Amino acid sequence: MPANDPTEPDLAPPNPDAQPGAGAHHARPADPAQPGDPADPGPPDPARSGPAEPAPPARHRLRGSVTGRRVPYLVAAVVAALGLAVTGVALGTAGGDGADPVTVAADRAERAAAAQRADRSAREAAPTASPTATPTPTSASPSASTSAPAKRSATAKRSATTRSTSSAAKRAAGWVNPMPGAPVTSCFGPRWGTMHAGIDLAMPENTPIHAAAAGTVVEAGWAYTGYGISVVVDHGNGYLTHYAHQSRTAVSVGQRVAAGEVIGYEGATGDATGPHLHFEVHNGLWNQIDPAPWMRARGVDLGC
Repeated sequence: MPANDPTEPDLAPPNPDAQPGAGAHHARPADPAQPGDPADPGPPDPARSGPAEPAPPARHRLRGSVTGRRVPYLVAAVVAALGLAVTGVALGTAGGDGADPVTVAADRAERAAAAQRADRSAREAAPTASPTATPTPTSASPSASTSAPAKRSATAKRSATTRSTSSAAKRAAGWVNPMPGAPVTSCFGPRWGTMHAGIDLAMPENTPIHAAAAGTVVEAGWAYTGYGISVVVDHGNGYLTHYAHQSRTAVSVGQRVAAGEVIGYEGATGDATGPHLHFEVHNGLWNQIDPAPWMRARGVDLGC
């Protein structure tokens, strides 16, 4: 073995002057002796003790060896402390959210299930709603738009039918208003202390006068006192119509006339206070009857 190997302990013989246990442990130094203490021998005398022996080097090697063996323990302690610190930080970070992982997982699962249920409900409801919602306005719109024109068309048809029926009845009966649109100025009955035997219709002078029904002209011109220029038409069934106070006539005696044909023009001849038509109905000549109900029964309303 080489001399002075630092890895091996020093096997030098113990120093007889050294205190027991010196070299293996650090001995606590003795308290310094006070001056005058009898136990204090005073400074050594070099002459008596001779040259001092050098201190054995084993003390330093032993201290280095002990320190080398403590280093792994210190490193392990530092690593353990760092591990504890990291674990504490991780726990603090996880606990800072204030939520239990189990609770968070359950909450997520519940929300996912609710979303699936809602999605499934929407998919199931969509096919049911679309067929009923779409045809409803389609079916309602044509029915409304079709019914309204249908009603208007039916009403127009009824009105046209009524007018045509009325016109046909008039044509069949053969009676018309002798002066259409003229207002009534006097009806049949007593007037000014005498009998007014007809209906007066007033329009501007020279307004055309029409035959109330088909017949034959039996009088035309100045025929009767007080009536001025007149026309009398015999309808062949016992009834005659008389048109008085004309300004001029348009027919002659014996002429065949149709219902509505112009037979003269309104005037104020005879005993008249102004232009008007004096219209009479005779059930036999000079047997005057009220023209209003008789003409009304034949579909003509003269206004009285």
